[in-house]
Amino acid sequence: MTKVVIIRHGTSIWSDRFTGWIDIDVTPEGIKETYQYGLKLKEAGFTFDIAFTSYLKRAIRTLWTVLDATEQMYIPIVNSWKLNERHYGALQGLNKPETVEKHGAEQVALWRRSYDVPPPTLDITDPGHPSHDPKYKDIDPALLPSTECLKDTYARSVPYWQAEIEPLIKQGKQIILSGHHNSLRSIIKYLDNLSDEAVVDLTVPYCIPLVYEFDDQARPIRHYYLAPDEEVQRVIESIKNQTKKK
Repeated sequence: MTKVVIIRHGTSIWSDRFTGWIDIDVTPEGIKETYQYGLKLKEAGFTFDIAFTSYLKRAIRTLWTVLDATEQMYIPIVNSWKLNERHYGALQGLNKPETVEKHGAEQVALWRRSYDVPPPTLDITDPGHPSHDPKYKDIDPALLPSTECLKDTYARSVPYWQAEIEPLIKQGKQIILSGHHNSLRSIIKYLDNLSDEAVVDLTVPYCIPLVYEFDDQARPIRHYYLAPDEEVQRVIESIKNQTKKK
């Protein structure tokens, strides 16, 4: 049986802002929490043949932290921009509660949680546009987003999963994938065959390993979090409250 561990990055230093492709880091507390979950993976006997992650340091550092805790930093790591967080367009860098005050809770909820409504577009001349970032210098600028809804993120992350990860599952490779909320929601939508409506309510908690077990045709058999349900729910509720003013 092949297992794939999916893990969302630890709490970032911008939990109260729309981050998207802005390359911010994980908090010290987020690293500490991630390391503890990495130890749980080690205690449970998880080993990996290969790791996948994005181009963004919060996912990369989360992966490094887990591999450090499991004493598997030697395994190959594959980075892909197609596993990046969704691009939040012109909302990137904005404070979430302040954006709610300006645009209203209903509009912000539509931008955050709808399946096919993207945020306002980031102008391609903006210095923060990914076409100006050296990380993406080898990628056709026409492929780089100026904004994305979840449907757009699905359109890049799921084909990547199908082309690069599913063949390894069929070969029996044990895999860890460190990613972001919306790239992971997209992949989970695909794996669990969720409808466009159902995925809107899906929230992936920070740094708690989500384990998928697959048959030899890369079909998911079952999945579970490596933490008690109440612990998972506590983290999910904290994420849902990020747009509320403190």
